[in-house]
Amino acid sequence: MLLTLSTTHEPATDLGFLLHKNPARAQQVEVSTGVAHVFYPEATEQRCTVALLLEVDPIGLVRGARGAAAEGFSLGQYVNDRPYAASSLLAVALGKAFASARRGVSKERPDLVGRPLPLEVHLPALSCRGGAELAERFFTPLGWTVQATPLPLDEQFPEWGDSRLVDLRLTGTMRLADAVNHLYVALPVLDDAKHYWVSTDEVDKLLRAGQGWLATHPDRELITQRYLAHRRSLAGQALARLAEVDDTDAETFDDAVPTDLPADAPADRPTPLAQLRAGAVLAALRAAGAHRVVDLGCGSGALLPALLGEPSFTEVVGVDVSARALQVAARRLHLDRMPERQRARLTLVQSALTYRDARLAGYDAAVLMEVVEHLDPDRLPALEDAVFAAASPGTVVVTTPNVEHNVRYPALAAGGFRHRDHRFEWTRAEFAGWAEGVAARHGYTVRLLGVGEDDPQVGPPTQLAVFTRGVVAEVAA
Repeated sequence: MLLTLSTTHEPATDLGFLLHKNPARAQQVEVSTGVAHVFYPEATEQRCTVALLLEVDPIGLVRGARGAAAEGFSLGQYVNDRPYAASSLLAVALGKAFASARRGVSKERPDLVGRPLPLEVHLPALSCRGGAELAERFFTPLGWTVQATPLPLDEQFPEWGDSRLVDLRLTGTMRLADAVNHLYVALPVLDDAKHYWVSTDEVDKLLRAGQGWLATHPDRELITQRYLAHRRSLAGQALARLAEVDDTDAETFDDAVPTDLPADAPADRPTPLAQLRAGAVLAALRAAGAHRVVDLGCGSGALLPALLGEPSFTEVVGVDVSARALQVAARRLHLDRMPERQRARLTLVQSALTYRDARLAGYDAAVLMEVVEHLDPDRLPALEDAVFAAASPGTVVVTTPNVEHNVRYPALAAGGFRHRDHRFEWTRAEFAGWAEGVAARHGYTVRLLGVGEDDPQVGPPTQLAVFTRGVVAEVAA
């Protein structure tokens, strides 16, 4: 079974530093089911490709399997596609051969670890129970462009139809560690037949590999159940822990905020709402000339990488009431490996946004991105006092869902909020009324904007307000 991963980042041979595998020589890694070979079919400054080829010993695989005698027809244990079709066996080899890459570690090129790179992945024969559609459902929400072609049972007999194998090609721009972890989880999930013992350790492995994406994946329940071999007790543990992470993460109906996207991304591909929202927030902060910015209610740090990516922001502070959310943010940002100069720009602070905190006063700008709707309505005056009266930043940027747009989401067409923790969601008129009242009471002007496609009937999916301190706003009669 074969997997190739390529990049056109220049110099492309930097891929060897990230994988801890020298392009100049082939290497072998012993695994329980055979031998994994790592080599580079091409390695130039313009393009570099690494190949992982797993040679499976089918007889050794049967002898080492648990419960092999109960599998039924004994000949089927020896005559099958296991040596050729990418499955959970390849995931084990991938995890062992590229262990450092999965952890995001590179002594030689630490600056590349957190940088999104243009990547291509090819699995010429992927075992996929669910076909090409399931492969697309798994990878598309993660930022990949997916080309999944079903393979026929027999080319000479097309009437037999397609097999469960697909030829899978992925292209995208992302961190190498994220790409490898996506594959590590996807291989056993799509195959839906783990070939090794599944214990409680597998829950931790899944959550480590799924950090930053699994909690918000639309098929996270299916992924969890399949990865854990349909063991209900283990799947229940994993989903409960993912729910805790999800409470600190971005909106259920939004994608994670990307820190970088390819300049040549397909023009016809819809831009994720989270990216549009983050871009609108950054544009407002740039227009305000802000240098010292505080992200109030930062959660697990969805916006922080984008803020740190702006050189003009000399100081960035992430604030959240949840210590656990801040821990997740620190891991997400790889705070322990962040370059010292970058680390000096960032501070994480635990604080409740409904109480005055002198540490948050005096900043150029503050952001409340998808935060206010998580408060009970009777706590909004306390938030208003803590942010606009006490902290009193020069600019405040607030975003919140437009509840009128929810009818455009099939799952919400009959009612409901975009996240189970939302206490309310405002119409455009309700948000405007609140924003204009806050501005009038605290000496700010306010400008209201929309984020996302402006639907002529229900408006944009996200509404945004930019408060500027200095002149009292006029309130419409």
